[in-house]
Amino acid sequence: MTFSPVLPATGALGWSFLKRTAAAQQGALAKSPEIQRDAAYFRDRIGKIDTADDLVADRRLLRITLEAFGLEADLESRAFIRKVLSDGTLKTGAFAMRLSDPRYKALTEAFGFGDFPVPNTKLSDFPDRILAQWQERRFETAIGQQNGDFRLALNTRRELAKLAAGSGSETAKWFRILGNPPLRKVMQTGLGLPDSFPKLDIDRQVATMDSKAASVFGTSGVSQFTDPARIDDLLRRFLVRSELAQQSAQPAAIDLLSQARRLSRRI
Repeated sequence: MTFSPVLPATGALGWSFLKRTAAAQQGALAKSPEIQRDAAYFRDRIGKIDTADDLVADRRLLRITLEAFGLEADLESRAFIRKVLSDGTLKTGAFAMRLSDPRYKALTEAFGFGDFPVPNTKLSDFPDRILAQWQERRFETAIGQQNGDFRLALNTRRELAKLAAGSGSETAKWFRILGNPPLRKVMQTGLGLPDSFPKLDIDRQVATMDSKAASVFGTSGVSQFTDPARIDDLLRRFLVRSELAQQSAQPAAIDLLSQARRLSRRI
């Protein structure tokens, strides 16, 4: 990626700068030649895609699609993605609905291959919607190449608000967070839960997160995160705790390296 975001600091100071400049920096990314070439390719080809097989067969289209949903790690898992897309979400036992990560449901809902005789790729506004989402994700990826915590924070600011405002019980919403690895990491760190937390039974994880949220924020449940100020509070806690953990890990790593060097001299 030729675009390089400007991040003059880490932690809360760097996050504050990023929030102020994100729109301008995203605009610069959108003008980069690489992004414009991929966007033009997507616009030219996506309307000709009729089935999940068609999409999976075009590696470039598939890459852009998966990046738009934060699923770029699945680019080589084409049989898996074909199954996700072709099953849709409406029929009983649809594959995406059985997966814990809600990003797969969002992917197959967006394309509609398994749900409708005519897929959503034929809609006139489809390229604009997917490309807008894709460019936002590509910006997050560029940020993540310099600061992984900031990428997680950007993702959380968008996805947690949507999840909190969605339908379902508070318990169901906690399950969705636990099934979404980026959101899970931010929530676990922001709430100060230990590394051993994922080893708990899944029902205990839900109960623990809900109880901890009530202790930290004064209110239980996920719906409280419809308030942008509450998300900002969570992200501030996440960034502070993550930075402290990284700082404490650095001396330990240096000590281990020093020990290894001393041992090599003796040998």
